[in-house]
Amino acid sequence: MKNRKIYNVLLATVWIFWGASCSLDEYNPGGSDIESLMTTQNGFQLAINNCYFGLQRSFNGKQIYIQLSEAGTDLWTAKQNSNTNANYFKYAEGGAMNLNMAQSIWNSGYDGIGSCNLALAQADKVIDWESEEVRNATIAEAHFLRALYYYNLVETFGGVTLITGKTESVNMAPGRVEPLEVYKSCIIPDLEFAATYLPVSRPEEEGRALRKSAKAYLVKAYLTTKEYGCSDYLQAAKDLADELIRDCEAGGANLGTYMYPSYEEVFTDANNQNNKESMFSIACSSLYGSVNKWQNNLSWMEFYCNTYYFPAIEKTEDGIKQWGGNPEGEFMPSKYLLDLYVESDNTLDPRYSSSFKTLWKANKEFTWSEDKIKEMDRTSNVTTNTSLEVGDDAIRIIRSEETDYATLKAQKLNAPYMIVDIEDLYDNNGKVKMNYTRQSDGKSVLNPFYYFYPSLSKFNTTNVIVSNWSKGRYGSNASIITMRMAEIYLLAAEADFYLTGGTNANKYINKVRSRAGASIYNGTVDIQYILDERARELAGESTRWFDLKRTGKLSSEYLKQTNPDIGQYFQDNTHTVRPIPQSFTDVIENGVNYQNPNY
Repeated sequence: MKNRKIYNVLLATVWIFWGASCSLDEYNPGGSDIESLMTTQNGFQLAINNCYFGLQRSFNGKQIYIQLSEAGTDLWTAKQNSNTNANYFKYAEGGAMNLNMAQSIWNSGYDGIGSCNLALAQADKVIDWESEEVRNATIAEAHFLRALYYYNLVETFGGVTLITGKTESVNMAPGRVEPLEVYKSCIIPDLEFAATYLPVSRPEEEGRALRKSAKAYLVKAYLTTKEYGCSDYLQAAKDLADELIRDCEAGGANLGTYMYPSYEEVFTDANNQNNKESMFSIACSSLYGSVNKWQNNLSWMEFYCNTYYFPAIEKTEDGIKQWGGNPEGEFMPSKYLLDLYVESDNTLDPRYSSSFKTLWKANKEFTWSEDKIKEMDRTSNVTTNTSLEVGDDAIRIIRSEETDYATLKAQKLNAPYMIVDIEDLYDNNGKVKMNYTRQSDGKSVLNPFYYFYPSLSKFNTTNVIVSNWSKGRYGSNASIITMRMAEIYLLAAEADFYLTGGTNANKYINKVRSRAGASIYNGTVDIQYILDERARELAGESTRWFDLKRTGKLSSEYLKQTNPDIGQYFQDNTHTVRPIPQSFTDVIENGVNYQNPNY
């Protein structure tokens, strides 16, 4: 039994199928001779398709991955600043961490690596390759995906067991390879191979790796080695980012790169499949008979406030299929994130209104009750005869930078709908206000307004799958963008900062800012400014935890300054990596030593 667990979890040469939808044709090899199948080009392609499965099973767009990559950072706290999902948002609030909190990433990562290793080991046994070009392009997918799996494992867990060949036996006392060595010996060579041989385009095959996909991740891999004290790849990162940028600005003729003319276009419903700005996407579809299609791309569900706490809004099956009809999510923006959208002239960066929903309409008739009047601290203007009709304003979030702020603030407690001021939600130290003193009777009560806050809406979609309404099982057919062209500009700025102190960084940053309609920035560029710009552009896109880690900002000091609700729990010598899953360490002989420090 012990050997079987190791074989499945670590060596990953067993092909595991979990029923997630996939837009790539998959082959289930149960009961078949896999290696015999892989002696033909068509059979080998089926095996390559399976290499993608780990991504759809557990990575971008899945709840745990979203929480691992965005929660516990400067940008978010949990809804109502609660202890919901405290392992991810608040580092277990200083208590014992659930050691299996990242188990799905570990298992799916090694399952994917095992599939890639098997494919690479069998490539020379294919007897009917159409050409050397086809052979190289096909195995380049396995190289790309193996690099992507190892990148996620290393950045999540630190040093890992490095397996690059087909495994014939089980090592019950595996060793760990330091992150930089994994980059040098596997991630970077794999991506360099893929960047050379992957095709430039694949019409009608969204979700497959392209040459621009490999080059984009190679920029990030080169840059990430700086995290481990290596400067050898910084110039290569800058040069490759410049190559992608030149292609984009020349119309994408050589690599198919593209950046939409406006920030809003990136996230329109029309572009949530086959998005031209995407460097790599995970395609989701309900067309392939999966029983777990409701788990497809949950990004649209994770960032919404609890609008249903106000009775003029109710959750309906038809409602969630409409743009902006998301159910309650898990993420509440930090005061720090919201403040990043304030420009130097005290106006708002246009990406604030493009990224966050702040107005909700009533979808049911509502008449105020005495209890609700008291709870929401209404003045005598609101009585039990006051009502809202379908289509009336129900909840509106306001902030001081908006032109009608003073008028709305004066009406706040007189209005028949919820007007929630950002100042009602956060104190001057950036913490969520948990209590509120009612004006009606002077009592201190639980803050009745903290259910409602600006809600990230960039992932909104009408491509909603309702699998089982009564069980709350609904997902999305929208594809998951794991990296897009705008990020390449910001990575180029980061590389330039490391190389020159930021001499040319503004030109990259201002391309992104001007596209969004934000003011041109002419000030000093440092890592903090680059991180701030990344937040404005990429909030919620499963990069932030890795960004802070790469730039040395994933620390107690930084998080206490920017997001004290989170920073108070962060431990510098522990939380820069996640725990190795206990389900793995319990079945190997050296589990205690294999585990990360302090877990």
